Formats: sequence, C-alpha cells, structure tokens
Amino acid sequence: MPPPEMNPVVVCPVGRMDYPAAWALQRRVHARLVAAKRSAAAAALPHVLLLVEHPPVFTLGPSGDAAHVLLSEAALAARGATFVRTDRGGDVTFHGPGQLVAYPILDLDRLRYPDGGRGTDVHRYLRELEEAVIGACADYGLAAGRVPGRTGVWIGPDARGPERKVCAFGIRCSRWVTMHGLAFNLNTDLGWFGAIVPCGIADRGVTSLAQELGRPVDEEEATGRFLAHFAAQFGASLSRRAPAEAAAWLDAFAPEALPSV
Repeated sequence: MPPPEMNPVVVCPVGRMDYPAAWALQRRVHARLVAAKRSAAAAALPHVLLLVEHPPVFTLGPSGDAAHVLLSEAALAARGATFVRTDRGGDVTFHGPGQLVAYPILDLDRLRYPDGGRGTDVHRYLRELEEAVIGACADYGLAAGRVPGRTGVWIGPDARGPERKVCAFGIRCSRWVTMHGLAFNLNTDLGWFGAIVPCGIADRGVTSLAQELGRPVDEEEATGRFLAHFAAQFGASLSRRAPAEAAAWLDAFAPEALPSV
C-alpha cells in the first residue's frame, strides 16, 4: 500500500442540493485544481470528493438520446421532478432522495494507485470507482459486478431475475481533472425510473440495496462502507469534513470568482 499521504482527498458532505447548484460547485472545484496545475501549488492541493443528495431530477448527457425520457418536462414537473441537460458522459438517469451521489474531483495527473499505476487512464478510473461500489455491496452480502459493455454496477443474474443496475456512473474529464461520478441506489424510490429508459438500456432494470436486502439501509453506514472501499481502491487518505464545515471549506478552497474550465 502507498503511504497514506499519497492521495489526500477531502470528503465534503454538502447535504441536499439542487442539481444545477451542485454542478456549479463542481465546476468551481475543478477550476481550482486545473488552475493549480500552472503553479508549484498543485502538489500541495488535496483532491475533493463531494457527497450530495439531490431533489428528484432527471439528467441527460450530451451523447444521450432524449427519446429515453418518456415524459415531458411538464409531466415530470407535475410529479415534483426537474430535467437537466448536463455535460457528463452517459445517457439519461435519475437522482433523488435515498441515493448516495458521489462526485470525485480528482487530478488524475497527480493520482497514483496502490500498485504504482499512474492515474491518467480514464478507463481504469471508472473501473476503480465501480470496484468501490462492488466492495460496498459485498459488505452487505450482495454479489455485485459488471456487465461487459455496460458501465455501472449490477446485481444478478440470479434466482430473482436478470441483471439489474444498483449504481449508475457518468463522468467528465477535462485537463485530467474529473467531474460528476456515481449514483448508488440505497433507499431510492425505484418508481421514478419508470419515467425513463435508464441509461438507455431497455432490456434490464434497476434496483437498490434496500430492494435487494428487503429492508431499509442505514445511509450513513452505507456511505462509510463506500468511502472505505474508495480509499482502498485509490490509495487515498480521506479527510472528512463535518456537514456544517463543508460549505465553508469549499468556499475557501474554490471561491466563486474562479472561472470554469
């Protein structure tokens, strides 16, 4: 294992936040890390991991198909949800209460994996994120894994049916600094996914930890399990801010005056 200071990551739980506000926050942090690349300060900066819960929102990446959104924006609004076109990879997905939404903003130029591998490999970055979720599922006795050609973490096939996605991923990487991330269904109301073709995959469904376990999940416990596996996969030393401190720390780290990149 690398020394714990090898990949310092500040974990910021920012609570419930509208998607556009969280997106703007990501852009500020991303700009801070990109700007630091031009100076000797880069090596001293931590990476950042935002933990967010969104009010119900459907998001569509630029490569996604709008036909996979099965209701109009007015119909979604009538149900209490919004629709946002975003700049992450992937097709349409849902974010809402009961999900662990994690946005790692990592400078892959500086990242070194526990085996010594360099961070500038987006394919590996995604696989390591998936592995962190797979490990968290295993902590609950659930055999999760991958489906060839389909990004995400899946449970099954098994006696309960074919593969079903428990965690969706969609990222962006610019100047080797990442944005966006994953939505891990913990206690999510899966009925929301009926308004879309999730991730553009019509022949498979979605699930949650609660659905698979037959009981509600302690979301703080599940977050802690994910963070432990995230730290192991990325060789990261995590410094977790208290929710009351996270906003102030982020304001100091990434002032709003910074331009987006």
